Amino acid sequence: MRAGRAPGAPVVLVMALAGGALAAATAPAAADSSACTHDFSGPQICIRLDGQGATNSVTGIWTNPPAGMASRSVSLYLRGRLDSTATATRSGKALIHTWPSRNLGSGTKVCVKFRGSARSACQTTG
Repeated sequence: MRAGRAPGAPVVLVMALAGGALAAATAPAAADSSACTHDFSGPQICIRLDGQGATNSVTGIWTNPPAGMASRSVSLYLRGRLDSTATATRSGKALIHTWPSRNLGSGTKVCVKFRGSARSACQTTG
């Protein structure tokens, strides 16, 4: 036995790691997801849902706006109907706006669309 190490230390460490892995495996999966338009020749619009099940915050992202554009209106659609419009502002190279977390319902189609772009990005809640 080496000096400075308790006789059961390796077993305790393995048990602790296994317990942590088991706890992580049984934790509920997050509903975080994202989707982007697939036409790279024009505006690249993305949506991100952050939350659990039907309760999510929604983020609209324009990843490649013109260099001088500091802000742009972005609209949130739920089940094909306009829910609200806000102002996305520049963060680095992208324009971003996040709507606060709320219950959007299960299986709800959520879309974002930026003013001046015919493209929208959509996700469905869990």
